[in-house]
Formats: sequence, C-alpha cells, structure tokens
Amino acid sequence: AEIDKIYGYFKRLKERRKSQAGFTSGGEQQMIAVARAMMAKPKMLLLDEPSMGLAPQLVAEIFHIVKDLNEKEGVSILLAEQNTNIALKNADYAYIIETGNVMLEGSAKSLLNNEKVFGGVKAITNISFNVLEHEIRAIIGPNGAGKSSMLNCINGIYKPQEGKVLFNGEEVKPITPNIMAQKGISRTFQNLALFKRMSVLDNILVGRKLHTKSSFLEVALQLPRATREEKINREKSEEIVKFLEIENIKNTEVGKLPYGLQKKVELGRALATEAPILLLDEPMAGMNVEEKRDMCRFILKINDELGTTIVLIEHDMGVVMDISDRVVVLDYGKVIGDDIPDVVRADQKVIDAYLGVAHD
Repeated sequence: AEIDKIYGYFKRLKERRKSQAGFTSGGEQQMIAVARAMMAKPKMLLLDEPSMGLAPQLVAEIFHIVKDLNEKEGVSILLAEQNTNIALKNADYAYIIETGNVMLEGSAKSLLNNEKVFGGVKAITNISFNVLEHEIRAIIGPNGAGKSSMLNCINGIYKPQEGKVLFNGEEVKPITPNIMAQKGISRTFQNLALFKRMSVLDNILVGRKLHTKSSFLEVALQLPRATREEKINREKSEEIVKFLEIENIKNTEVGKLPYGLQKKVELGRALATEAPILLLDEPMAGMNVEEKRDMCRFILKINDELGTTIVLIEHDMGVVMDISDRVVVLDYGKVIGDDIPDVVRADQKVIDAYLGVAHD
C-alpha cells in the first residue's frame, strides 16, 4: 500500500502514527507535510524552506529523505531554502536570488565552491547596539537579516571574526554558551528543544542545572548537599510553574501538550536559570492570536515582576511595537534603525526594508 511505502521513508511517522499531528515536534510536522504531498504521487514537489526553525540533526534527516524521494521515486524537487550550504549539497542546479533578481546560477557543485556565494556573504556586519537593564529590547528585520545570528554571537554559539560583547561594562572572553550562561544570559530558540517524554516540571528542573554543584556520586548516594539542592531546585521549579499558571499540567508529558503550551514550558526552563537577561528567539512563532496574547502577558510579567532584561526577536510588528521599550532593525546583516517603537515605525528605511511599502 502507498501508506506503507511512505512509512518506509518516514520511520518517525510510523512510530507516531496514532499521535495528533498538532502535538508532534516541528521536524515531525515538516515530515507530515512532505508525506501528505507524496500521497498524491506527484511528479514534482515544491518545498518552501523545510529547514526553517529546525535543529541541525532534524534538517539533515529531512534532506536525506527528500534526496531519497528524488532518486528512488523519480520525483523532481523545486526547493526554496535559506540554508545555502545544505541546499547546494543536495541540489543539482541552483539559482541565487537577491532582492528579486537572479545574481548567480549554475550547477550546485560549482556554486558550493563559489566565493561569491559564501566568501562575500556576511551574516552580520558592523552591528553595534546596547541593552539597558530591565528593558525589553526587540530585534526585528526581514528573513535572513541576521537576527538569530546576532543572538548566536552574543551567547557564544557562533564565533564572530571580529567585534566584542560587553557585559556590565566588561568584555567577555572567551564567549561560549557555558560562560554566557554563568554570566547570567539564558536563551530560548526558534525550534523547541524540550524532552518530550518528560513532564513539564521535570523539563523546568533541567534549567536548574547551573545551580547544582553536587557531584554525580553525591546525587547517587543522596548525600546531604545533593538532597538539599534537589529540594531547593524543586521548590524553585514549582514557583515557576505557579508563576506561569501551568499548575494543572505540571505532571503532563510535554509531548502531549499543544504547541503554545510547549513554548511556555521552554520559557519556564529559561526562567529556571534565574538569569538576569533572557534572549528570546521568536517565542511566538507558530502561535495563534490567543496564544500570542498570553505569551505577551507573561513576557511583560517577567520583565515587570522579576526585573528580567529581555532581548526579543519577533516578526509580529504589532507585538513588537506594543511590548518593547526600544527596537533595533537589521537588514542584510546591518543596523538600519535603532530607537523607540514610534520612531522606528515611522522610519522610511524600515518601512522599505521590512514592510515593503512606500511612505505616502
């Protein structure tokens, strides 16, 4: 049967075949979308940014499946993808498009080694902005503007070729995720990285790792320090559960929760670090209006009641303008605007780059 053939490619989906699609992970939902399209036995499959918001391991898995569908089923693939490296490694022929024009075209192999494709592209260039204590600082811009790359440089996931990060007036060296976490900078990501088979409370407890000093042996033998830390960490996690108003689901497996609640759990895990600064990478991506309103309420509550400084990437301009103190605007890796929301909203450069409409 056709469904059995599809399950042969998408083994994860066979394992999750009785689960509700809305409760599966982002990568699994991408697989469902491709699998559903394949049920129509197409001659050509159009894929629009299948890697968006996914972890590298899932991206590699999805592209491996897509490659198999092309080679074994003879399905032609037309792919739109921002991840240039993985797109060119899997394609036969490619077009590089910039501002609506084809800048380069040719075999994917030749473009993969073309310095004009990679050597001349800078994710971020000469960007400088500050974040004030206790403020909500938004970073906005079109897709590919360098927003997530900026956060990745701040918390040490990327190693910039030049520039520096100052924290409390002092330069941080070296910049690594562990060091930045120890300094007090916590991070959420576009894609959810929760432990789906663990409860809500246990996922939040993971965020207390920085506050655990006991050795593995102390924990295994339940020595006094380990017992004391476990009690404190659980109490702190329970406080976060209450703060986020999710007491009714604290013992529920995260994988069984709708997407909006999973996003809230990820926020809770970041809060568990007690970091004075939170970097939130599209915390409302994929949410409906009601879920966005709820998330906005908690971001404001975290900022107001806990005094947490928040750096926020968000595409919803209405949300950004409503909850931010200041907004920095990126376009092609450069700052084109930096001010309070009302000033940014009226800036012609921002309107042209981000909103794509002319000022009357």
